[in-house]
Amino acid sequence: MRQNRWNDKEAQARVDAAGADPADQTLALRVYSSRIIGSDPDLVMHGGGNTSVKTQRKDLFGDMQQVLHVKGSGWDLDTLEAPGLPGVRLLPLHEMRKLDALSDEDMVNMQRSNLLDSTAPNPSVETLLHAFLPHTFVDHTHATAFLALANLPDAEAAIREIFGDRLAVVPYIMPGFALAKKAAEVFDANPDCEGLILLKHGHFTFGATARESYDKVIEHTNMVEDWLAAQANGRTFAETVNRERSLSDPVLADSVLPILRGAIGRLRGEHHGAAPRPVVMDVRAGEVIDAFLSCSDLDELSQRGVASPDHVIRTKGRMLVLRKADLAQGRAGIEARVAEFAQAYRKMFDAQFKRVGGGKVMLEPHPCVAWVEGIGIIGIGKDASAASAAADIAEQTVEVMTLGEAAGGFHPIGPDDLFDLEYWSLEQAKLAKAAAKPLTGQVVAVTGGAGAIGLATARAFAREGAAVALIDFNREACKAAAASIGSNCLAVVADLTEKDAADKAVAEIVERFGGLDVLVSNAGAAIQGMLLDLEEETLRSSFELNFFSHLATARAAARVFAAQDHGGQMLFNVSKQAVNPGKGFGAYGLPKAATFFLVRQLALELGGSGVRVNGVNADRIRSGLLTDDFIRSRAEARGVSASDYMAGNLLKAEVEAHHVADAFMALARSERTTAHVITVDGGNIEAALR
Repeated sequence: MRQNRWNDKEAQARVDAAGADPADQTLALRVYSSRIIGSDPDLVMHGGGNTSVKTQRKDLFGDMQQVLHVKGSGWDLDTLEAPGLPGVRLLPLHEMRKLDALSDEDMVNMQRSNLLDSTAPNPSVETLLHAFLPHTFVDHTHATAFLALANLPDAEAAIREIFGDRLAVVPYIMPGFALAKKAAEVFDANPDCEGLILLKHGHFTFGATARESYDKVIEHTNMVEDWLAAQANGRTFAETVNRERSLSDPVLADSVLPILRGAIGRLRGEHHGAAPRPVVMDVRAGEVIDAFLSCSDLDELSQRGVASPDHVIRTKGRMLVLRKADLAQGRAGIEARVAEFAQAYRKMFDAQFKRVGGGKVMLEPHPCVAWVEGIGIIGIGKDASAASAAADIAEQTVEVMTLGEAAGGFHPIGPDDLFDLEYWSLEQAKLAKAAAKPLTGQVVAVTGGAGAIGLATARAFAREGAAVALIDFNREACKAAAASIGSNCLAVVADLTEKDAADKAVAEIVERFGGLDVLVSNAGAAIQGMLLDLEEETLRSSFELNFFSHLATARAAARVFAAQDHGGQMLFNVSKQAVNPGKGFGAYGLPKAATFFLVRQLALELGGSGVRVNGVNADRIRSGLLTDDFIRSRAEARGVSASDYMAGNLLKAEVEAHHVADAFMALARSERTTAHVITVDGGNIEAALR
């Protein structure tokens, strides 16, 4: 059952904060109810759904104008604010209903030309449908229950059984002008209805107040959920999908995901005539998903289509299916299924291209959702956000399919309509404008990720579009550091000096993102003491952290790189101690010197497989040993200020953690550089490499 989340105090707080203007107060209520709708992923998800409110505002001349505020492109309901509801002059929109036909481009141009603010985002493609309905507040949702209902083979009969004449039914039409006109005609014929259900699509409610419309969203959705549960022998939505990333067979996932990721990355590269373009993955699993993936008709279900037409933009219209028999064949079986998917997609495009008379450019032919028996549902995207969205929608699709089949069948829009949505000119224009960041699709692991250098480096890679995993032994610091980067950053708590810890840490990254592209091996600690006086145990523990943990992590990463078969990168934090010994730092310099050699040796061994190995020698960075107290004591011993001590180099400038991060980033971008170590110390002749 959907929870009614309306709270009068919260709603009033929004109104009070909006000021004295009645229009702003009305808009504040629109924002409030939109956000509580968006907070429930079973009502809308990932840009789906839209809301509107009609109000009046004065123009520059003091004349009162009727205005429609409607959700704008690029905004999600759960995070909506007033700027995400661009205002459009309403009367010109009403005039458009008189037209017999209107192209998408002319519709968008007309809507933009009537914006109150020319810099506002594009109004929703369903703006006209909101405009043509007479109600003050209008809500459009894609509730899971309504998608199951709307895709039944005899949906109209089921709707009448549940609602009688409380809801009017709109036949499937692609979003835009034609749908808006048809929906308005259906409403005009049923002016007492409480809402509309758009077959194969979604649900509209409306009312004089925000609460009236929102209450109908919840009431209607619960009525459908109850009816579907009755058809499915009492099985409720809460029992269907758990939205968890837990894996029933992590060992299988660790072996399969990198191979699948590599095959898709190469396919993307081939499509563009370029090097492989990695993807990010997001795996969902659980008992219900395991049961679904063991269905005998899984292959047929994978060809049915999507639960809601707009999903095709994120998931494509078909799913890649990998059965246990395919996985048993290893790389050959997985790559064969990916190739077959691409071939079928190209064949579909060619046929549809002829049907529509050309004018379309084929999108990348790789799967965006994979159903993998024994592992789970995998969302596949150009970045972590796209992969997560695809996985969320794929989970909802399983829910819709499961309950729809129990209630009579899941029969969404057909291949022609699917193609028209996937290759819709408005969506193609939107995709063309979306410029990818340089490291989009890359997965980067940073050891010692909670420290100053590690966190600065992780943030630098994240800014450039990479999905990032932080590995650190300090649980609280690791999780806090990952949270500071964002939801697409994974915290991996591990002590890399322990046996098998590196393998487990890399496996955790594979299970979360599908693979690995860049290892920044940064973990370390500056152990002090005169070498001849040092306990052997202390020296050995320094080697475990400052050398052997780097070697172990490199070995684990190399195995993933080999499975993906599209190269990779290893970047090591070496330290100037490797070439310029410091008194009392022998226990630190010796393993760092070995790590310096490790860079060159791994570059030699891995270069043939396209793996680049480089390093950074840094000095005097405020991290680890170099605390404020330590800096102060060193400065006093030398008779200089703390700032002069930190700037004790040729440039007379302190080197900061972000400078080291910049060096790692420069190496990551140097496509023809390997076996190289960059010095980042402001100039220290004694530590010069040559």
